[in-house]
This record gives sequence, C-alpha cells and structure tokens, in this order.
Amino acid sequence: MPKTKAVISVENVVATGNLSQSLDLIQIQKTFKHTEYNPERFPGLVYRLKIPKTSTLIFRTGKMVCTGSRSEEQSEVAINLVVKQLKAGGIKIKNKPVCQVQNIVASVDLGGQIDLEEVARQLPRCMYEPEQFPGVILRASEPKAVFLIFSSGKLVCTGSKREKDIYTAVKKLHTGLEDKDLMIY
Repeated sequence: MPKTKAVISVENVVATGNLSQSLDLIQIQKTFKHTEYNPERFPGLVYRLKIPKTSTLIFRTGKMVCTGSRSEEQSEVAINLVVKQLKAGGIKIKNKPVCQVQNIVASVDLGGQIDLEEVARQLPRCMYEPEQFPGVILRASEPKAVFLIFSSGKLVCTGSKREKDIYTAVKKLHTGLEDKDLMIY
C-alpha cells in the first residue's frame, strides 16, 4: 500500500456521439448563435455549452465529438443536451445519440519525488529521453493507460476509456514505484 494517497483529477473526457443521419450544418449555424462553422477551414461545426462547459464538434454525417467534460457521465449529458437543444431549435433528429468515451485525461500528484533515471531502468515499457522531453513515458498494459511521469511526483494519465481504469492504473503504478524504492518523500 502506498505511503501517500495519490490525488487524481480528471481533466478532460473525449466522447463521441452518433445520430446515424445527415445534418444541415449551415441551418444549425443560422439557428444557434453559440456555434462556429467555417467549412473552408474545418468540416465540423463547433457547438459550445456553458453547463456542462464543453465543446461538441458536429459533422454533417451526424457524428459528434465532445471535449471538455470532467467525467464520463458529464460527457454523455453534454451530447444529449446538444441533441435536445438541436431538436428544440427545429432541427429534425430521428435517433438518440449513441455515446462512447474515447479517451480520458487525468492529472495525478503522488505526493513525493520520483527518480526518473531509475524508473526508466527498472520499469518495463518506459521511454526516457530527457534532452527531448523532461518526463518518462510509460505504457501500462493492464489496465491500458499511458503515463507521463515527472520527477516532481506529478503525472499525466491518458489512454483510458473508463475512470475506474485510471484509478486502478495509478494505484498499480504508485505501488510499483514504492515497491522498487523509486519514490522519495
């Protein structure tokens, strides 16, 4: 069991939604003021919500990508709210969106310093090139996650599709670092 408790904060959840129908993005842009659509620069329309504070890219195919939420549930709420608002604005929507989390990014503080040279030497699936990047990149396999590990004891965890996998991966890494005496308190 680690000596300190890791502080984990979900920073961003990327989720997709699919309505399985074509959408008229020009009509959506004309109907909703809080949208951006510039098809010469990017094929998607940006639909921003204040609560939850998210941005959803909407494509003419009916596919959506929602970013900025802080939980799996919040991303699904945001996609469904966008669809509800589209309907209320007169946009014909035939289907409920099929939502799926694609990636979760979390920041982590392990509460102590980390010896990066030793981490790179002792842990498998690590890459450390301090001239190019000041942290160790570790690819965890079970559960699947990618860690950016810094000497300050702070980490970025990405690549997971479920919040519980982030907590499991962080605990497993933290315990592994302590078992190999790679943490300094």
